Amino acid sequence: MLDRLDALTIFVAVAEQQSFAEAARQLTRSPASVTRAVAALEERLQTRLFNRTTRSVALTDAGGRYLENCRRLLATYDELEAVNLGEQVQSRGWINVTAPTMFGRLHVLPLVRTFLDEYPQVDIRLLLLDRVVSLVDEGLDLGVRIGQLPDSSLRGIRVGQVRRVICAAPQYIAGRGVPTTPRDLGGHDVVACTAVTPIPDRWSFHGPTGVTSVAVRPRLVVNTTAGAVEAALDGLGFTCIRSYQAEPHVAAGRLQTVLAGYEPPPSPIHIVHPEGRHLSAKVRLFLDHAASGLRGKFGHPSWFGFSKAVDPNRSLVGLYNRRVSRDQRHGRRSVMTDWTRAVALRASEQGVEAFRVTDRLSDSDPELCSNTPV
Repeated sequence: MLDRLDALTIFVAVAEQQSFAEAARQLTRSPASVTRAVAALEERLQTRLFNRTTRSVALTDAGGRYLENCRRLLATYDELEAVNLGEQVQSRGWINVTAPTMFGRLHVLPLVRTFLDEYPQVDIRLLLLDRVVSLVDEGLDLGVRIGQLPDSSLRGIRVGQVRRVICAAPQYIAGRGVPTTPRDLGGHDVVACTAVTPIPDRWSFHGPTGVTSVAVRPRLVVNTTAGAVEAALDGLGFTCIRSYQAEPHVAAGRLQTVLAGYEPPPSPIHIVHPEGRHLSAKVRLFLDHAASGLRGKFGHPSWFGFSKAVDPNRSLVGLYNRRVSRDQRHGRRSVMTDWTRAVALRASEQGVEAFRVTDRLSDSDPELCSNTPV
């Protein structure tokens, strides 16, 4: 068993140094012993792991996939040894994550940056793709998924939800009018995004009578949400995208949403990992970090996605201040959590001044679910 772990350590060193000689120097071994160890590993696996020339050493496709599994196995072994010896486990090595392209760029990448700052010995490979990839086949530790999870081989942690919205530039709406029902879109120009509406000329809506399919007339069909957003900003018509994709432009007044009463149910956001796989300490750390960050943005359904203000006396910011003041007057510890305060402050920054505080905000804040005015 130790001989096999030794072979894996040599393989990882050669892959990272892209040189047998450099790997031998790093491991304080002879170049010949390193070469023999890799050759024996390839013989045992019946697979070529490296393409070798006189000037370079490069991983094959099979070698690249094997490398990620080896790194994960060696990191797990190091952690087990450290735990048995009672040592503090130092997080190090690679974490492999995937997310949808725009969602990942806007909301996952900032979390990656803060995590890397906090754990300088950890590296992250972030794969941004607008298609579902197999975590196991691609050697990925975690994935961010938007929508239902039909794949039973994955375990998911729900971190929030997003809506599907219809929006257009204010200048287009000023010239063509506001649709009051989904069928009114038949008289408007639309920009169809096949990533959100797979059938470009028929969009579905949910109303009082159930699901309705409406015929629309696309002036432009694109396959990415970034393209749909740009076209809508240019005034080409209404488009159907996710709320997080429209949110910064709506907040800045560059886009305007319509037909909010006909939106389908929100889509859940999950962080997923393969079922049954042991999560290393560093992966668990990033999972907790990402889940906390995403819940702070998407964990409350009534405010994210341009929730309309309600009675100012029910403002979440006001609720927070009044509850803390009341608790201080009575000399008791406030039940308001830092997470609730963060949501309130972020909401205020986004210009959303009030919320339905009867919605459940956090399992740690059961008092916020009360219908009794405070």
